[in-house]
Amino acid sequence: MASRVALVTGGTRGIGRAISIALKDAGRKVIANYAGNDDAAKAFEAETGIATAKFDVGDFAAVSEVVQKITADTGPIEILVNNAGITRDGTLHKMDEGQWDAVIQTNLGSCFNTCRAVIDGMRARSFGRIVNVGSINGQMGQYGQVNYAAAKSGIHGFTKALAQEGAGKGITVNAIAPGYVDTDMVRAVPPNVLEKIIARIPMGRLGRAEDIARGVMFLTADDADFITGSTLSINGGQHMY
Repeated sequence: MASRVALVTGGTRGIGRAISIALKDAGRKVIANYAGNDDAAKAFEAETGIATAKFDVGDFAAVSEVVQKITADTGPIEILVNNAGITRDGTLHKMDEGQWDAVIQTNLGSCFNTCRAVIDGMRARSFGRIVNVGSINGQMGQYGQVNYAAAKSGIHGFTKALAQEGAGKGITVNAIAPGYVDTDMVRAVPPNVLEKIIARIPMGRLGRAEDIARGVMFLTADDADFITGSTLSINGGQHMY
């Protein structure tokens, strides 16, 4: 069905933007979530024709309310892409509780919030495609990112467990682990540090948001029904295991 409804969290910028556009181009009815930049969201809507929804993915009640509204107004969500994420970097001995809580709740707690809001409907219809965006740093760790690495590593475990629960109901649950992708977040890294990062990527470049979007398209296809519990690493060969 080309008209399946897809919700993409963090879907108006960077990797999420590319995912939202790719899904729309494939004929999906896409709703792109965003957290707070109304002007950017309006510009995104005007440019792409993709509907947006402003809510805090870390707020269980807010997520449930929006999912119910989308279901009533647009149709049941059959494709969910958990892409929203933030960083609050710092070494552990300098990290405060707020930095830890914000990253865990936004990056990992959001996966529970959104999946819990859609899973009953997916089970009832015996169809669902869930893709959770992890990270290379959730696979191999990163200095100054104990909060981010823990959240992203948690996403990979969450994915494998939920995949087992959904398999008998036609629901696939997979993760994508991007490497360093050319987004605002990565470009904020000091140039001398970024040069060292790129030097460790065998492909010799940063990833592109579209590289990740292609992976999402593959995993959310109707006929990708025998792929579940997998983590697709898209990192230019920087980390292989």
